[in-house]
Amino acid sequence: MSRTPLVYTVVVNWNGKDVTIECLQSLLKAAYPNNHLLVVDNASTDGSAEAIRERFPEVEILRADRNLRFSGGNNLGIRHALRQGAELLLLMNNDTTVHPDFLTHLVSRILSTDRAGMVAPKILYAKDPSKIWFAGGEISFWTGTMRHTGIREPDSGTYDAVRDIDYATGCCVLVTRKMVEEVGLLDESYFMYGEDADWSMRTRKAGYRILFEPQARIWHKVSVAAGGHLSWYKLKNKFLSNMRFFARYSAWYQWLVFPWLSVVINTVLALGQAYGHGTHSSDTITSQRNPEESA
Repeated sequence: MSRTPLVYTVVVNWNGKDVTIECLQSLLKAAYPNNHLLVVDNASTDGSAEAIRERFPEVEILRADRNLRFSGGNNLGIRHALRQGAELLLLMNNDTTVHPDFLTHLVSRILSTDRAGMVAPKILYAKDPSKIWFAGGEISFWTGTMRHTGIREPDSGTYDAVRDIDYATGCCVLVTRKMVEEVGLLDESYFMYGEDADWSMRTRKAGYRILFEPQARIWHKVSVAAGGHLSWYKLKNKFLSNMRFFARYSAWYQWLVFPWLSVVINTVLALGQAYGHGTHSSDTITSQRNPEESA
């Protein structure tokens, strides 16, 4: 692989014209010199594709004939990128903005680390950049939970070291072509949530490392107070995805514990957020899905 490998950045859009345009404006300022921007439009009806094409003629657009959701939209983009010779692939939520040098740091880390399959940046809240949204992912097979390291904590230097993590969030992750060709694509059977953790688990089982690179920074448009918009639709789908993930990867003896603890822990945390800060409508209006924390 060259010192500046070809990166294909895949941004999935579904009726998120304004946030996607802001995301692309940010990405076009990135310092990395060999980055090809690809928007997968999931059959938007808000004029997203037309607006993006007019404003950013250098950005490639793939238009799906239906809403393929997060996994399907990204898989469409990944397949296309691989056919075009992409050496690295960057998945980005459309409701993000980036520091200009974020991709340089991610590429440098993945190239300098043996058996690195995925690298994730430090993700901060857009509404309060002093607070962390993601500084690594943790999975507990005993409690049936997955959560973000450092969630809602001040960005005070506690999480400024490179380290291996359990999973990378699909909000922003750089992956290698070799890993994708060996491990496969995102699992589209996850209707909503959990597909990034599943992809990460398969990556680790194949012997690849998943790294957190704190020098790479981006900002995510989620609510600091509520940890993201909550709805029963979202809570139901998070629960179903969690059950799918842990049923697939837990040892038989963990089955004796995790389903019951998972229900209790996730219900208490979700209800505490929902009734402590108010519930909201579905969070899939501008983003295919915002990968949220379990805590």
